[in-house]
Amino acid sequence: MELDLVGRRALVTGGTRGIGLACAQALADEGVDLAIAGRDVQALKAATKELRSKFRVEVTSHSCDLSRPDHQKALADVIGDVDIVINNAGAIPRGSLESLQDEEWRSAWDLKLFGYINLCRLILPAMERRGSGVIVNVIGSAAIHPTGAYVAGATANAALDAFTRAVGSSAAPGVRVVGVHPGLTLTDRLETLLRSDAAERWANEERWEDLLPVEPPPAHPEDVADLVVFLVSERARHITGTSILIDGGATHR
Repeated sequence: MELDLVGRRALVTGGTRGIGLACAQALADEGVDLAIAGRDVQALKAATKELRSKFRVEVTSHSCDLSRPDHQKALADVIGDVDIVINNAGAIPRGSLESLQDEEWRSAWDLKLFGYINLCRLILPAMERRGSGVIVNVIGSAAIHPTGAYVAGATANAALDAFTRAVGSSAAPGVRVVGVHPGLTLTDRLETLLRSDAAERWANEERWEDLLPVEPPPAHPEDVADLVVFLVSERARHITGTSILIDGGATHR
């Protein structure tokens, strides 16, 4: 399927690993020029080098802390007009209402919840003036399948789902805002969490793969990236103000 994305320019936050890097790779493979943003300078250098060596596109990297409003504004200013934004930066810790401290809620929400919202506020007006542009918010299936053990993440994800629907349904003609809800996905972060769980359960972190579900199995980051790339293309021009679940059917089992 021809997606007609050659020559467009995308910002991918959290673009150095996991779903973010997979999105950057998939976009680059379609001929999209990239700006990737993250906090880890060394990871940014490695991802930029990899993308430049594999794909014939322009790649710029931007070291910033997207939990900080001044860094959010600086990033929006330096990238200027952009055709595509993939909001992906942010990892909210697991924990119950009783176990999570106030600072953990606030720091996690500053990065993911308000990071997504503020980048939309900063970049969407230029898209609307131009009459074109797509923002994809990579959120998470906890938005529609909340659990008490992930209460901060589930609550933030539900808020981002509502935000995406509200902003996407009211955006100017030619501009779209869409959400994606990945379920369990084989990222470095998931491996780290499961290694900790395996160490606690069996005193052997190498057994982390024993904790992976069999049916359905976890997604790979590339599975999510393929959906994201379709959504930013004109093939999805009638999709806005909604979020799409990609979890192998796990939520409704």
